[in-house]
Amino acid sequence: MDAQKVTLRKMTSSEYDVATEHREAETVRELGKIMPQELARERVRQGTIQFLPDGLDTNGHHLVVAENGSGEVVGNAWIGPDPRQAAGTNSSAWLYDINVFAPFRRHGYGSAILAAAEELVAREGRTSLNLNVVGDNEAAIAMYQRNGYGVSSMYLSKSVQP
Repeated sequence: MDAQKVTLRKMTSSEYDVATEHREAETVRELGKIMPQELARERVRQGTIQFLPDGLDTNGHHLVVAENGSGEVVGNAWIGPDPRQAAGTNSSAWLYDINVFAPFRRHGYGSAILAAAEELVAREGRTSLNLNVVGDNEAAIAMYQRNGYGVSSMYLSKSVQP
């Protein structure tokens, strides 16, 4: 498979609305595995308010779509400051979300979006791009590993019965 290339551009308002709805639904689905759905929905809503107080125009955050060479929108990403860093430092960025649209999956676009995100943060003078991935998302984990990402911490969990 030939390496794909994408160009990132800022989302439109309608693209932002669709991306936010998708991201929140996916996050609620994941959190719903460990907490009641209503609590998951509230946590996700509060997270969006906390991290994107000005939505699409939140300072320091890049909410982008990825276009292939034919101008088709193949996915999107949310890149911003690393929430683990102290205010005023910016050596690392955080990949909050990456999404390849269904018709374009398994064609190298995830890696292409990731490479474009890395180029964006490097142009800003940042020296690393960090992220979290759900432990059972084997396809995403494999993609990140193919692109040079390694485990820097691990959170494990086990359900126990009283």
